[in-house]
Amino acid sequence: MTVEVDPTLLALLVLAALAAGWVDAVVGGGGLIQLPVLLLVFPGAAPAQVLATNKLASIFGTATASLTYARRIRPDPRTAGTMALCALVGSSGGAALAHLLSNAVFRPLALGALVVVALITWRRPDLGEHTELRHSGRPHLARAAAIGAVIGFYDGIFGPGTGTFLVIALVTVLGYSFLDASGTAKITNFATNLGALLVFVPLGAPMWGVGIAMGLANLAGGYLGARTALARGSGFVRVVFLLVVSVLIVRLGWDLLT
Repeated sequence: MTVEVDPTLLALLVLAALAAGWVDAVVGGGGLIQLPVLLLVFPGAAPAQVLATNKLASIFGTATASLTYARRIRPDPRTAGTMALCALVGSSGGAALAHLLSNAVFRPLALGALVVVALITWRRPDLGEHTELRHSGRPHLARAAAIGAVIGFYDGIFGPGTGTFLVIALVTVLGYSFLDASGTAKITNFATNLGALLVFVPLGAPMWGVGIAMGLANLAGGYLGARTALARGSGFVRVVFLLVVSVLIVRLGWDLLT
């Protein structure tokens, strides 16, 4: 689907996508920037159109960040591949059911989980500083598969903070450092975007021109964000993580109240 957009509003969308790509590549949560701007510019668009266009733009950035991380920190291919495959299936299932289930079911759960994780991360400065895997072999891959499927489903049916939740799970459940977790999370997040698009594209939902323009900006942001995280290390990622989680808590809390 193609739409006409005022050049000023298109510039706003592109700027939002650039910022979202950077945040997403560092620690996830870029949708907090990109999705509200899409809703602001297209208030009369169907939810599926906005969600599909957001996924189309985001997949450019997650693909670029994934490749950048893969070249530098070389995530374990078995873990990343298992999580990504399960996340793709979960995201497709969530997108297919998005019109049947209420988002109100997920908001309180997501908000509670974020508050707990923010407190744990804040109280434990050493958390995620170094990779110290808590499991190995099949137990490790089984947990990675479960994380991918559950968070992938969440992304398909609801979405905000998917990348952040992936980092949370990789650090707290599997024992990765924040930097290593961000690399694996981007590969998985690429799969969740792809899974949702496999459902949305046949329905003709994306606004292609807008989505591609935003996608190119998201790509640039994703590349810059991944390079920044790699240069600054896990300590920097942890700080950005806490900031993004705080914004997510405020955003979801406001949604519940209003």
